[in-house]
Amino acid sequence: MRFAARFLILYGSQRGQAQSIAEEICQQAAEHGFTADISCLSNQHKYNVDREIRPVVFVVSTTGDGDPPDTAHKFVRKIKNKSLVHDHFSHLRYALLALGDTNYANFCNGGKTIDSRLQQLGAKHFYATGHADDGTGLEVVVDPWIEGLWDALKKIFSSMSTSNQQSADLSDCTQDNYHKNASGQEKNKSGLEVDLQLLKLSEVDSQKEKTITSDSSDVETLSTALVASLKQSVPPLSESVLNVPALPASYLEVCLEQVSTEGETVPSDKDGYREVSISKAVQLTQDDAVKNAILLELDISEQSIAYQPGDAFDILCPNRASEVEELLLRLDLQTRKNCAVQVNLLKNKHLPKLQPRAYSAASSSLQHPGKVHFVFNVVEFPACPEHPARTGLCTGWLADHVSSILRPLGTVPASEHLGTSSQPKVHVRPRPSSTFHLPADPSIPVVMVGPGTGVAPFIGFLQQREKEREANQEATFGETWLFFGCRHKDKDFLFRYELERFALNGTLSHLIVCFSRDEPDAAGTVNRPTYVQHNLRLHAKNVASILLKNKGCLYVCGDAKNMAKDVNDTLLEIIGNELQIDKLDAMKIVAGLREEKRYLQDIWS
Repeated sequence: MRFAARFLILYGSQRGQAQSIAEEICQQAAEHGFTADISCLSNQHKYNVDREIRPVVFVVSTTGDGDPPDTAHKFVRKIKNKSLVHDHFSHLRYALLALGDTNYANFCNGGKTIDSRLQQLGAKHFYATGHADDGTGLEVVVDPWIEGLWDALKKIFSSMSTSNQQSADLSDCTQDNYHKNASGQEKNKSGLEVDLQLLKLSEVDSQKEKTITSDSSDVETLSTALVASLKQSVPPLSESVLNVPALPASYLEVCLEQVSTEGETVPSDKDGYREVSISKAVQLTQDDAVKNAILLELDISEQSIAYQPGDAFDILCPNRASEVEELLLRLDLQTRKNCAVQVNLLKNKHLPKLQPRAYSAASSSLQHPGKVHFVFNVVEFPACPEHPARTGLCTGWLADHVSSILRPLGTVPASEHLGTSSQPKVHVRPRPSSTFHLPADPSIPVVMVGPGTGVAPFIGFLQQREKEREANQEATFGETWLFFGCRHKDKDFLFRYELERFALNGTLSHLIVCFSRDEPDAAGTVNRPTYVQHNLRLHAKNVASILLKNKGCLYVCGDAKNMAKDVNDTLLEIIGNELQIDKLDAMKIVAGLREEKRYLQDIWS
């Protein structure tokens, strides 16, 4: 008996990265002489790790505050069942690649949760776990991890094959003894037994030759004559596991479904998406600003969608029309635009769906009942040899989608009450946050750091706090600090007038701003703050007092790669200087703030 070199890939993905990596491993497997089956962890009817004897490769991302992705929740609940015995997975040999981002708390915790639980239940690694950091680039870990996976698989298959051969030899000895008759004669079965899963031979001619040994005992020996041909082979070739090269198979399957009218595909209700009208679109930046920021107001009054400031909304966008046209051309389907076209990879069946984009709510339902705001920068990619200048898929589509109602900041539209039938529509799904909310106790002070569009959730925070102050004038409210930054004061100071109003009426205790590209003022200020972390240093004692003495909360929203990392480094510096401790001890205190949910981040790459 031989083991076929076949293994299983299971992935848990939130936004498609883990799925893409899993599919890449699956595609590379054939190049290294393996066959891989692949499944999402959510498809539990397609696999059974309780009885899986093949090696298993897990690829798992992390979402939220260190949680497993949504597609892995059922699997995690299943393996966390306390009734499972300590050796439940003693048969399982696996490798795991965990994806995370060191800019967030609980790095790679989704994968670590699965890894540790499998170990507790007796599963064994056949390859070291990889922890890939999106903050520095997943490929730094992913590429060498995949490269080393193939040797690890060869070793585990070799080990399994050796173990299986030993079992087979023991079985053969038992079988031989069973067939011995009382006179000591040993009879072999006629013909030649072959593992049909690994080698299929045509007719086999066998002849038995009877020989007499010196002690006159009869012994039957089997002499097999085989003729080598294209259909069969002789030892030692027939005893080797070989892969015969074949012509490349078809890899795409195209299914057409007739639809009644042309238009965008509507998501199913089970996905939780609702179609809502875009009732307002405002350009928040000047025309000559480096980035074009747009605020959208969605009318959710008829959908009964509840949200809190700090929550986000998933937005669905279609594929770019020009790219759809190109694909239809390649598939020779230009005349079938009125059909829904489903393209599948034959090997794996998950072309991954176009993923939704999440945007933080920039409003409070107390101030804007039945409405939700969000703000985004239109992402722009300059022309290069590979492609012409273009915009980001979702942000570019949204900008085009609302062009008919978009108005400059400070202007009044021709009609405030357009009929909903004439308003652009969009499919949205609420994405509640488990932690990124104002403290339940309004007396707790808060520090908010949000440059650029990172200020969005804090606009919602302040709108909420403003209404709470109006309704509870006798209540005690803690200090609110906002550190905001942009390039130019007169070009891209987002929500300027609203923030200044918050500062004037006391909703915002301290509005601390900086402008990274403005020229020095007439006084020629030396060492003026350029970025939000510089202002944090200037107010280090206040920040330290709020966090360490008054048990306040720190919120950071915006760019993960640079801003969030710089703010985190500055926080370590502030705490170290204030308490006169080294960096390691400062890191422990910051880790404690995270665990207490008093240092919270809503950041993106």
